[in-house]
Amino acid sequence: MNKRVLVTGADGFIGSHLTELLLEKGYIVRALSYYNSFNYWGWLEDIPANPNLEVVTGDIRDPHFVKHIMKDMDMVFHLAALIAIPYSYHAPDSYVDTNVKGTLNVCQAAKELGGIRVIHTSTSEVYGTALYVPIDEKHPKQAQSPYSASKIGADAMAMSFYNAFGLAITIARPFNTYGPRQSARAIIPTIISQIASGMKEIKLGDLSPTRDFNYVKDTCYGFLALAECGDTIGKEINISSNFEISMGDTLNMIKDIMQSEVTFITEEQRIRPDNSEVFRLWGDNTLLKSLTGFKPEYDIRKGLEITCEWFKKAENLKKYKTGIYNL
Repeated sequence: MNKRVLVTGADGFIGSHLTELLLEKGYIVRALSYYNSFNYWGWLEDIPANPNLEVVTGDIRDPHFVKHIMKDMDMVFHLAALIAIPYSYHAPDSYVDTNVKGTLNVCQAAKELGGIRVIHTSTSEVYGTALYVPIDEKHPKQAQSPYSASKIGADAMAMSFYNAFGLAITIARPFNTYGPRQSARAIIPTIISQIASGMKEIKLGDLSPTRDFNYVKDTCYGFLALAECGDTIGKEINISSNFEISMGDTLNMIKDIMQSEVTFITEEQRIRPDNSEVFRLWGDNTLLKSLTGFKPEYDIRKGLEITCEWFKKAENLKKYKTGIYNL
């Protein structure tokens, strides 16, 4: 493609997979990793050296730095964010700084530099517990956690730059993504990693909520489909499988795939406050399909089988502290 793209949050779960996909498709990628003194690039460490990949380290909260790394870019995939819901109960200020102000920095830089397309990452958590299903893009936003509130604010900030300044922005709203490299703060890697490490009892929260799970490669192809379609500019668009499954049924499917007899224990610290728990998410992907023709390739069992195999490899499992609750 020879397009120059910046991926913020490239060192994370989805960002690293998206970086790999963009390189595979011929894009020239500048990947932003959160600055640290160890010069550690997160999951980008797992990506082989590539002449079309430039890794930079820094902080999305610094507007001067953001404008500097966005120079000469044709497009930005903005994924950098704080995403753990339980941690947002303890550190809400950090979520405003990173998610809202970080998004403002990206949009302001794109406006000032000109000619940059922005794909901003939202989350299905902005919808809260479904008022109707499947959830389309017209569903009301409900701030049921400081995290979701910060993402609602970030989305509004991004859309304001489209309305006020004509910024070429698309809001990508992935539903629950899973797959290799996902943080242990999420339900699927929590289950798989504990089973793979040999535990006979696994600690989880409430298993009654439902989710619309998307295998990470489908999420990334959804991002690419949105970026390559001009008709998506100025729109908020779900990336979802249009399939709903409970946490409990997900647990049982993983147990079956891994041939495990593990038992489940409820751990209070893993349960969200009643009014904060999102009990039902099921995404309508009609708009994405109609604009881009995209549809998911991986059903839940196929995606879980691939994910389980990745976690079972010793070199991957050792990166997870399965005995510690990860906020």
